[in-house]
Amino acid sequence: QVQLVESGGGLVQAGGSLRLSCVASRRIFNINVRGWYRQAPGKQRELVAVLTSGGSTDYADSVKGRFTISRDNAKNTVYLQMNSLKPEDTAVYYCNIHGSGYDYWGQGTQVTVSS
Repeated sequence: QVQLVESGGGLVQAGGSLRLSCVASRRIFNINVRGWYRQAPGKQRELVAVLTSGGSTDYADSVKGRFTISRDNAKNTVYLQMNSLKPEDTAVYYCNIHGSGYDYWGQGTQVTVSS
């Protein structure tokens, strides 16, 4: 079983930046998609950013131009660089990696943006 551990969350003022990291406990083969999701209190979990095995990326409209997803295969890590943060970005952020026959989730990291 693979564990995903997120880190990098915290409290930041509006306009600030954070970089989230998601480290896998071991190398994962045949990954289709790496993604970041978030869930704010009282709301459904939503997709924030995805990175395919081919290197394509896609973002929620609300974060386009501000967030960037990337990976470091040598470190079994996926990142989410978040710039120009807004109070509405406040949520628990989750890392997801899935492929043929598996779907791994992290435990989440809290991001709080103050106005």
